[in-house]
Amino acid sequence: MDSKRFQPPNSHSYAQSHVEAGHACTPYKSSQVVNSIRFDLLSSDDLVQTVQSFVDCGRSHVVHFLAVDPTVRAGRDSAYRAELNESDLNIADGQPIAWAVQFNGKHTQRIAGTDAFALLCAAGLRRCYRHYLYGSTPSVVERLEVTLRERHCEIRIVGAEAPPMGMPSDQDLASTADRIRELKAELVWIGIGTPNQHHVASRLRDLDAAPVILCIGAAFDFASDTKKRAPKWMQKAGLEWCHRLLSEPRRLAPRYLLQGPSFITAVAREYIHRASK
Repeated sequence: MDSKRFQPPNSHSYAQSHVEAGHACTPYKSSQVVNSIRFDLLSSDDLVQTVQSFVDCGRSHVVHFLAVDPTVRAGRDSAYRAELNESDLNIADGQPIAWAVQFNGKHTQRIAGTDAFALLCAAGLRRCYRHYLYGSTPSVVERLEVTLRERHCEIRIVGAEAPPMGMPSDQDLASTADRIRELKAELVWIGIGTPNQHHVASRLRDLDAAPVILCIGAAFDFASDTKKRAPKWMQKAGLEWCHRLLSEPRRLAPRYLLQGPSFITAVAREYIHRASK
């Protein structure tokens, strides 16, 4: 067993670096490591309040909504693992993550990226948040803008772009950061694939593009009604992955059927490692 892989992120040094970087806010303090990734244990109300503190701070912050897939990838890639653990918030997007937290004697609410998107768009109306959409395809982004304005007539969407497939170049991201700053966006929503969305978010934070940069994966498709989410009962039962697998078997079968056992094995190893101390 690689003991370094199961070393919990150093929350003290992380908080210290936050202060040294000139942040007026502090990182969320309650966390649990799942499959080598720090997860912050919070409710929907906590999320709204924490995002508000990030906006008030003014410096750039990254928020990840993580399911099983990125944690398994991170288990094989130390640089990616470090990148995820250096985020300002890691939230349990998948029910298996929330169950793994509970397995270790703690609790967190599962907050899917799609649900957080709807929550913060609604909660931000009172504070007049300025939103920037980054991801998916031009047709989906256009449809998403229309859908959001229909649901929230006063929402402020100040910009949107659908980047080409693949990882954008540093020059492209610098241009994007310039646009975001010029438009004074406060919440930047990134809806591209894993792991590129996390790389993009980290780079935009380095460029101090906006106060809050949130990675929400396929949420653009669901929020625009381009694709249908699983029924509520499947979401509550932790079976949303099954609905997505049946909807896109060729694309998602390798991810779900191969990575699921890897995740379970890693969580069990972490539990044994902690119990042996």
